[in-house]
Formats: sequence, structure tokens, C-alpha cells
Amino acid sequence: MKVYISVDMEGITGLGDYTYVSSNEKNYERGRRIMTQEANVVIEAAFQQGATEVVVNDSHSKMNNLMIEELHPDASLITGDVKPYSMVQGLDGNMDAVILLGYHARAGQRGVMAHSMTWGARNMYINDTPIGELGFNSYVAGYYGVPVVMVAGDDCVSEEAAALIQGVHTVAVKKTISRSSVKSLTPARAGTLLKQKTAIALQDIENIAPLAPPDQPVLKVEFTNYGQAEWANLMPGTSIIPGTCIVAYQAKDILEAYQAMLVMTELAMRTTFC
Repeated sequence: MKVYISVDMEGITGLGDYTYVSSNEKNYERGRRIMTQEANVVIEAAFQQGATEVVVNDSHSKMNNLMIEELHPDASLITGDVKPYSMVQGLDGNMDAVILLGYHARAGQRGVMAHSMTWGARNMYINDTPIGELGFNSYVAGYYGVPVVMVAGDDCVSEEAAALIQGVHTVAVKKTISRSSVKSLTPARAGTLLKQKTAIALQDIENIAPLAPPDQPVLKVEFTNYGQAEWANLMPGTSIIPGTCIVAYQAKDILEAYQAMLVMTELAMRTTFC
């Protein structure tokens, strides 16, 4: 059994605001230590369930947050930026199960530090289905026929996952009070729960269907201002939907849609607020 773990940061236990997830802020070193410890709990649980390989992809910001010197010695780590497939780099059909750890709700929704890839994206759609990082990454897993068996983060992303992926196991390690405050389990308590839930999820692989993406999907990204849409529209093949800040792209498959989303959101970040 080969297990793939994508680890984001906003949904990690005890992390309640941006000071824990931005590398130049005072709580960041605390945040990355807790992130690494939480990843280790899930990795160890996967090996205990018979995993022969565990691949961990650092999926937050510049994607170099996990402390490899403290990571479980039998796991392998994908780290650094730029990655052609970002939060799902290294995921393919050779994997048996995907775990999304430390995840958060999509942009515009209630949840701790909720967003979709960047502060500039208000909404993302595959065809007319609104999705965030959770949904997009689950679609890529589904493209390869691999189920997302567990999603861990706050209560809001747990609800989002349950509505999107039939049979997925969820772990809410903290409860949303506001976008920048939480009621959280302690790392010790969360670790016990994550270990239990990882075991249950991996024992249930056969009962969880991959989230199959649509063929030839239309990607639509709604930006917060028109200048961002103009930058995103510089990518060949895109168009701005008249009267909106939505940029659309007809993709040949979900993998192309994913990379188009990465390019569009990166271009949009170049705009200013002036």
C-alpha cells in the first residue's frame, strides 16, 4: 500500500491566524514544528496499517515548511517551489490512497484562514461546480483513480469534504470561531484522534470512490478585482467573461485545468491595489 499525504498549514492543530503560517511572522516557527509533528502522527499511523511507502508533499506557500530533520525517517518528502503540480506534485496512479492534512475551507466561505490558492481568488469553478484547494486536489487524485480517504483541518473544511467526497473520513482538530480564531484540540489530543482516524480511513479504502473529474472541463476563476483578471487573461486560451472579474479556460483534462489555474493565479498576483 502506497500512501500520499498533501500537507497544508492553515488547518493544522492550534494555528488560528496568519502569524503561524507566514514565514516572516512571530509564530511561524511554532507553526511549522506543530505541522511537522502532526504529519509524523499520520505517517506513523499509515506505516502501522501496512503502508510500504509514504510520500509527503509540503503544500503550503513556498512549500518548504516541513522540517525534514524531524520528519519520520521512513517517509519521503517533496519540498520546495516551483512544482508543476503544486499541492499534488508526485501524485499518480501508483498511489493507493490520498490524505489531505492541515486543509482549510475554500475562498469566500466560513473557516479559519479560508482561501483558494491566493488572496486574489474569490471563487474557482470546474464547469459550474465551486471548488477550492480540497476539491481541485481531489479531482486530480480522481483522474488517477486514487481515492481521497481522509481530510483533516478545521470543522468547515470537514463539512466541505463530506459534501464533496462520498464516504471520506474527516477530522476536525479545531472549531472555527472566526476567520482568525479557533477553539482547538491540543496537539496531543489531536494526535490521538488523527492516529485513530488514519487507521480507520486506510482500512476503508475499498469503500471510498475516487472523485472523478469531468472530461474537458471549463476552468473559471473569479478574481477580487478587474486588474487581476486582466493579468490572468494574458495566458493564451483564456477569456474574461464580460461584466465580471471571471477568467475562463477550456481545458483538455483536469491536469491541464490545474496547471492553468496555477498560471492564472500567479499572474494575478502581479497586480497592485493602486
